[in-house]
Parts: sequence; structure tokens; C-alpha cells
Amino acid sequence: MELKEIQERFYNFLEKRNWLEFSANDVLLHLYEELSEIGNYLLFKSNYKDDVGHKRPEKKELPREFAQSFSLFLQLCIYMKIDLEDAWHEEIERMKERFPIDTQK
Repeated sequence: MELKEIQERFYNFLEKRNWLEFSANDVLLHLYEELSEIGNYLLFKSNYKDDVGHKRPEKKELPREFAQSFSLFLQLCIYMKIDLEDAWHEEIERMKERFPIDTQK
């Protein structure tokens, strides 16, 4: 499935549930919350939070946190009328120019 189709399908999902009425600010804050849950997992993975009384997050939940974050990011793109697929293709071309492959290694 192409990203454009994913974005369109998610727009329909949001519209049918009247979730497009939420403010972009609230969606962004919710995205921060989900990204923080990914960050929490990484803090345990690097042993930063081990053995200091924090509850270790379950690895099996990590894909769900990424999916939730991606959905909220898509929702922001929909609010801002950004075609993420087009924007990504344009950005990857810019990155290829800015960061060419070093063939002198």
C-alpha cells in the first residue's frame, strides 16, 4: 500500500468518527505522549532506568507505540493538508544531493 493511500484511508477513518474536530495542538500533545513511551523503552534498553524503581515497559507493546505515533503524525499531516508521500519523495531527493555517497572510502 502506498503512503498516499494510507493517508486517504486514515482521513476516512478520522472523518467517520468525527475525530477531525480535535485540535492540532491536542493531537501534537498526544503524539508527544506516544513518542515518550517509545523513549521510555529506549531508556530501559540502554540501562539508564534499570534498577531505580521504574517499571520496565514490555517490548511486545513497542510496535503498537510506533503505530500510534505514526497515526497521530498522519493526523497532523491531514490537518495541515500535507501530502506526506510527495513531501517524503521531495525530501529524499534533497538529502541525496546534500549527503552524496562517499565513493572515496
